[in-house]
Amino acid sequence: MHPLPPKKMLIINILDILKRYSDEEHRLSQKDILEILENEYSMKADRKAIKRNLMNLIEFGNDIEYSESIRTNKKGEEETIHTDWYMVRDFSDAELRLLIDSLLFSKHIPYNQCKELIDKLKGLSNTYFDAKVKHIRNLPENMPSNKQLFLTIEILDEAISKCRQVSFTYNEYGTDKKLHPRRNDEGEIREYIINPYQIVATNGRYYLICNYDKYDNVSNYRLDRITDIKLLDSPVKPMKKLAGLEKGLNLPKHMAEHIYMLVGKSVPVMFRAQSYIAGQIIDWFGTDVRFSNDNGDTVDVHVNVNEQAMVFWALQYGEHMEILEPVGLREKVKDVAMEIVGKYEG
Repeated sequence: MHPLPPKKMLIINILDILKRYSDEEHRLSQKDILEILENEYSMKADRKAIKRNLMNLIEFGNDIEYSESIRTNKKGEEETIHTDWYMVRDFSDAELRLLIDSLLFSKHIPYNQCKELIDKLKGLSNTYFDAKVKHIRNLPENMPSNKQLFLTIEILDEAISKCRQVSFTYNEYGTDKKLHPRRNDEGEIREYIINPYQIVATNGRYYLICNYDKYDNVSNYRLDRITDIKLLDSPVKPMKKLAGLEKGLNLPKHMAEHIYMLVGKSVPVMFRAQSYIAGQIIDWFGTDVRFSNDNGDTVDVHVNVNEQAMVFWALQYGEHMEILEPVGLREKVKDVAMEIVGKYEG
């Protein structure tokens, strides 16, 4: 039989009860708190002690709400009754659900780390939240993962804040479903010296916007492909020395132009699309996209986008759109499409 907890634990247990069992829809009376204390914490207390400790918790800065009402006691005197106590939460259940779903649908966080993060998020709510997130048990275990991901993020955050370079190994998956480091012409593992500028998330993956120190252009590397990262003492190359970043990184513009996070130049593109995919166009290219000649059935679309990314996008949405300009890009998409047709003929 466990010894009864000391009285000094009373305030801690009351706080724990509020965290586990209360919210705006589930409020507790002092009687409720007394019963939970006795049944689950083997602790007895009187109502005055409960109220005193609740007020102390509020005085200590805990966001606790309650209701007040006036009643007449047996002596005919008016007294104030405090009830309906509950803890105000930093995150609503809807916000926690959104955060948890973003982890469930991520394509790069290792299973065990993802499960651990979800458990921590669930801990920010109460016992009633579990019933709302039963789908969590569907967390997939068969996604490829890089256990160094969180360490990579931590070191990159430090490097970006301190304006320092990093070195790392960049990997690719083989048919054995394992990561393999990229190698140079001599067969040695390549060391990448990188100037990091920004971490971004897109298409369910994390990317590093950076510069490979040997060149003067912008590169994008997937964080889940990075291993053996090291923080270097050398300072980063100033952005103004890079083609396209002479005036600094305009993140919304960069993301709109690099919808698949491919490297290479961005070009002005005009294409004609069926009007019913306007929503998908805005999803991919952002609200800076310009529409013209809308006749109700089709609309001309003007975007600035990475050239190779536009080829991929045109193949994905080819049934619903047609590139008009530039002519060279139009011909490139045509050639790729013909090559695909050739593979399926005969």
